[in-house]
Amino acid sequence: MNRDSVIRGLEAISRCMDDNREMLIELDSRNGDGDLGISMSEGFRAAYAAAASSEGNIGRLLKQAAFSLNEAAPSSLGTITTIILMTMAGQLAGMDEVSLSQLGEAMTAGLEKVMERTGSAPGEKTILDALIPAAETLANGGSLQESAAAAAAGAESTKDMLPVHGRAAYYGDKGLGLEDGGAVAGKLAFEALEKEFGGI
Repeated sequence: MNRDSVIRGLEAISRCMDDNREMLIELDSRNGDGDLGISMSEGFRAAYAAAASSEGNIGRLLKQAAFSLNEAAPSSLGTITTIILMTMAGQLAGMDEVSLSQLGEAMTAGLEKVMERTGSAPGEKTILDALIPAAETLANGGSLQESAAAAAAGAESTKDMLPVHGRAAYYGDKGLGLEDGGAVAGKLAFEALEKEFGGI
């Protein structure tokens, strides 16, 4: 994967979030504040635009994407996504090409940073439940197809979880049976990458 591949990946995620904007809004309105589709659509659109106009290596590209996403998506999930991208930028600093396993390792580092800063953990009905298994699959040499499947299974598992963080926690057991919106957004991101790049 080179810088053009990373830009293509961000574009694919941006299109996917645009296509699923209303679905994410509807899902989030049932156990959150309803802004998820807006923040993910506008956030990744800004991230892609910044990446496409950036110069330099993959680390620098991701840093610019993170800054722009943070400005366009001032929400809890926007902040989480920014932390992940910023950490990945640091992990991949100076690199012009990366393997999928390196991307998985960088994303895993970003997810660890999120947990450190937010006090969150897997099993609490958040985006972590989709992204952690997907990133670990990549880091361990799995394909995008396998990572997308791991993200989908992780999102599905949130149906049986009680929310611990944010406004969703106020809904208590009313959220049972519903996938977490953030986890669905994470699943969609990996589905977009699988569709764009195939089963590599």
